[in-house]
Amino acid sequence: MDYKIGNRVRGTVTGIQPYGVFVALDDETQGLVHISELKHGFIKEIEDIVNIGDEVDVIIMDIDEYSKKISLSMRGLHSPKYHPFSNKKKNPRYGRRTGTEFESIRKQLPVWIDEALREIEKNEQHS
Repeated sequence: MDYKIGNRVRGTVTGIQPYGVFVALDDETQGLVHISELKHGFIKEIEDIVNIGDEVDVIIMDIDEYSKKISLSMRGLHSPKYHPFSNKKKNPRYGRRTGTEFESIRKQLPVWIDEALREIEKNEQHS
């Protein structure tokens, strides 16, 4: 069969390694689903997801034209159950408003220089 990147195909799991799963697409063609492409989220044990002999649907992500190795994905068939940034906390350094967000730097620069000079003088007095 002539495989192309983006094809959705059905295959049989033929081998499991710590780094991923080998899937036979036909009698002569085999590809690898890297562990990061098995599913969204953390994977503790690959065997919790697939076992040897399982029929799986995969998407062809890449075909190396020289080695003929095929990279597959099971994760690419499903959208994540959560938005990857939904639980991200705002960095307080960036979330804080200073009131100068829309002022030009030209206006703010003398204020910053004065603050820096006062800080330097203060540090020199304490030395």
